[in-house]
Amino acid sequence: MAITAAQVNELRQKTGAGMMDCKKALTEANGDFEKAIEILRKKGASVASKRAEKSANEGIIVTKISDDNKKAVIIEVNCETDFVAKSDDFVRLAKAVVESAYNTGSTDAKQLLDSDKALNNMLVDVMGKVGEKIEVSRALTVKAENGLIVDYIHMGSKLGVLVKFDDVPVKNDELIELGKNLAMQVAAMNPLCVYREEVPSATIEKEIDIYKELARKEGKPENILEKIAAGKLNKFFAENCLFEQAYIKDSTSSKTISNLMDEYNKKNGTQTKISMFKRFHLGDENK
Repeated sequence: MAITAAQVNELRQKTGAGMMDCKKALTEANGDFEKAIEILRKKGASVASKRAEKSANEGIIVTKISDDNKKAVIIEVNCETDFVAKSDDFVRLAKAVVESAYNTGSTDAKQLLDSDKALNNMLVDVMGKVGEKIEVSRALTVKAENGLIVDYIHMGSKLGVLVKFDDVPVKNDELIELGKNLAMQVAAMNPLCVYREEVPSATIEKEIDIYKELARKEGKPENILEKIAAGKLNKFFAENCLFEQAYIKDSTSSKTISNLMDEYNKKNGTQTKISMFKRFHLGDENK
């Protein structure tokens, strides 16, 4: 049977698929809309199978946070090219992923797709439309019963951060602004952890060994190697622990993040502390 332009356009409106794909599907389905939709969906599954071995290193990071800042979700959705990452269909998919993760409190990307069939179907549909491998690589939900969470997405949506505070008597704009500044600090400086006590002992031992060996090669006496290593280790903490880092937004002063927290607590009569941060970047090796 002859397929009309009106039929093609109607199918396109329903599925979002390209005009030629819609025409081919309707022709193959002999004008049956439901069958044509099924054909288009199978095309998406076929693309998924063909692209399985491809690398999906582009994509976006998306966050969602509750109005009271007590709950936040951060997710990473990947594709093959930056062009697709900026497309309306991909962005719409990523927003659906973060909504689903927020509603379910998911911290497992695979489990999220397995439990949300509609979301999984949407992913397959978008894959068929754009012709690239798409995957949800990470999903994390964070809650703060006696604190609050602040989020930050860097320009381009390739880097996102959550910062959590504990011991927050009441939400206030000043702390939200401070949280945004700390999240930007985390985005820019990529600290290992919040406090030096959280640095793994294996990392500390490795750093000490390196410092001692370098000092030996410089001809330093054995009896002062420990002191030299201790000094360099303090510098390591100052560079890699958020609480001890220099505050980069105010380069004219010698303020550290510790100083900022002290100032806030003194001004507000509180004992609020930074309890954790999560930093998602497309280039992360350990996902």
